[in-house]
Parts: sequence; structure tokens; C-alpha cells
Amino acid sequence: MEPTSTKLITRWTATEPAQIEDELVVEEPLEIRVGQQSLIVVMRTPGHDFELAAGFLYTESLITSGEDIEIIAYCDEETSETQSSGLSSLQNIVNVRLTGELDLGAESGWQRNFHANASCGLCGKMTIESVRQQVPPLNSRFHVNREVFYKLNDRLRKAQSVFERTGGLHAAGLFDEKGELLIIREDIGRHNAVDKIIGHALLADLVPLEQHVLMVSGRASFEIVQKALFARIPIIVAVSAASTLAVDLAKEGNLTLIGFMRGQSMAVYSCPERVHSE
Repeated sequence: MEPTSTKLITRWTATEPAQIEDELVVEEPLEIRVGQQSLIVVMRTPGHDFELAAGFLYTESLITSGEDIEIIAYCDEETSETQSSGLSSLQNIVNVRLTGELDLGAESGWQRNFHANASCGLCGKMTIESVRQQVPPLNSRFHVNREVFYKLNDRLRKAQSVFERTGGLHAAGLFDEKGELLIIREDIGRHNAVDKIIGHALLADLVPLEQHVLMVSGRASFEIVQKALFARIPIIVAVSAASTLAVDLAKEGNLTLIGFMRGQSMAVYSCPERVHSE
């Protein structure tokens, strides 16, 4: 499936309306199954779905490494269940086969409602206690020159090909210490974009990402920080603000959280020692 689709709209310019074809971001449900058992439906932009599934399982602490995954594939047969689920395509269903058993019972501590929308990856979590996964604080001594941070926004923005066509998409980018963009993923949900980044790294056996910077369009939320801690990413940069919970978790996890990255200005909310001027 394509990440964009054209729709006929009416556009007003001053006092004159005109009907034109406009390119919009596709939003479709993705059902993630583990061993043919439905786990969750997330709203996402099609593309890199296997990375999304892998990253989601990893940042939800349901797997511990890429070696836990035997195979990821789209559902290959239409059943009465898929027909009644409202999923419009078999490419909206991903099945993950693990090398071991996965306990999804009540005692496992992993509980979600069945649906999570694109704007909130935590919608459906039962309690804030179940969100705050137990991950150890970072001990990375990774640090980056301030001049590198000032270049990240432009580099991420220039690589956002789908956003350029639609104006309606979030992005996450993984950078090295020199500010080189290594991976970019776009999605209608910023947490999905981060899961795709982490899923790519997981499947490529690149985790832990202790020498990298994660940049996200928009704000920095609690869940973004939590996902970065799982992947052992020491620095997060956001275009917009950070929430109080995000800052609290970043401080607890010894993670450097930066917001309001605009031009040659930024707000460092935690662990400022990783930003240097030499």
C-alpha cells in the first residue's frame, strides 16, 4: 500500500473556489498478531510495517532482542475473522512468529485495550504504573557538539519526502555523533515513527543504540522517552516542547532530553553534560 492517496477537494484562493486533486496521508489500521493471536490494532501510515511490529514488541518489553523473532509476514489468507474485523486488506494484518512462547495473560503485566489511535501510543494502557516499564538508567558517556544539534532540524526536514507532498506527517530520525542522518521513518503517529526506527535497528542487530541521537518532529512525550530508553538511545531532540512526565522519566533514566530545537536555539531539559561546545 502507498503512504499517500489523492482526493478531490475544493480549495479557496481569496474569493474563488476551485476543485483540485490533493495528496493526503494514508491512515490505515494495522493489526499486529503474535502466533496468530491478535495483540493490538494501531492506526498507522503504511510502510515499514514489519519494523513497526518489531519495534512495538521490543519497546513494550514483550521481546528482548531481534533473536526472539523467527519470522514476520503479512497475513496470507482471508478468513471470516479478517472479513469481520473491518481491516480492508490482508496487508493490514502482520503476524509475528516468535522463537519462544509469549505470555499475554493477566499475570504478565501487559494489558491493553484492542485499539490504539495514531495520536496516542499509550491510549489503551490500563494504568500509568503499567506504562512505566522497569529499564535501568543509561550510563552512556556519549556527548555531542552543540553545532551538530543546530543542523539536525534542517536535515530531518529535507529528508521528509512524504511530508513534503502532504504536509501531514510526523517523522523520526536517527543520527550519529556528527549529525549524519542514518535512518528516517515517517508516520501519522510520532510513536509509530519511533517504533519503525527502533524496529529497523533491532532487525539489523544494531541495538543498543548508545552512540546515537533520536530526533522527532513535534513534541517529546513520556512514551517517546520510554522507547528511547529501551533502545538505549542517550539523546532525544524534539522540534517542540516536552511534557512533564517526559522530563521526569528522562532525568530518572539519565537521558538527555532537548526540546524547541529551532535554528541555533534549544531547551535542554535533562542531563545537559552531553552537550558540549568544544
